[in-house]
Amino acid sequence: MFHGPGPTFFELARQVLSSTEKGYDLLAPKFDLTSFRTPDRLIESALAMFGEVDAALDVCCGTGAGIRRLRTRCRQQVVGVDFSTGMIAEARRRTADAPGDTPIHLIRADARHLPFVRVFDLAVLFGALGHFVGVDQDLLVASIARALRPGGRFAFVSSTRPPILSARFWLAHGFNGAMRVRNALVRPPFVMYYLTFLVPEVQSLLTRHGFSVEVKELPGRSLLVIGTLEADSLLFYGSPLWERSVYSTPDIMAQRSVAFV
Repeated sequence: MFHGPGPTFFELARQVLSSTEKGYDLLAPKFDLTSFRTPDRLIESALAMFGEVDAALDVCCGTGAGIRRLRTRCRQQVVGVDFSTGMIAEARRRTADAPGDTPIHLIRADARHLPFVRVFDLAVLFGALGHFVGVDQDLLVASIARALRPGGRFAFVSSTRPPILSARFWLAHGFNGAMRVRNALVRPPFVMYYLTFLVPEVQSLLTRHGFSVEVKELPGRSLLVIGTLEADSLLFYGSPLWERSVYSTPDIMAQRSVAFV
């Protein structure tokens, strides 16, 4: 970043002063040149834990790194969902030559209100968990639970909370503090926080939405959290919870509709 073909400091500043959606529209063409993108080796290590499935969903698919590697593991279809039009456009371009011949579908939709019920055997989410805080975490997990068939699995990369004396702890809290100040002063918000969906705290979140949980080690300090949908029950959150979402602005509310792009 900040040099060569990657985004400049001023481009990143413009992104963070935009809404979350608009910010990623702006960053999309250069997103894969930033440190925000989940490394390929980590995606490959995570997906190596699974065999073939009929249908897989990449939630917050970004530029399609996960889709490229899911295609050869799916027999019927791979679906990528993102709320950024720019990210979907990049994903279409970058997955056009992905190995395999399984159909790929890219959909612009809100991950907290996915337009699927009992469709997928596997859902993955790489690198976007920091965009969901407070009640949006429940909305996200409930939405993914609805999209999965009974026995389907939801997998994502996480970690444990860093030691209080570590640089990672203070850098993350410093970033989160700066983001809270930004969102208190500037509207619409740009929602991005570190140290979310951590182990073991995230296990209770998954459990209350009908998942059993296992955690596997990945290279480095990363952990793969795998939730298997056991209870065939749907949790519905009505408008009171929606209104308390940090994304409750007119442009984001409109994203409850779905666009196949």
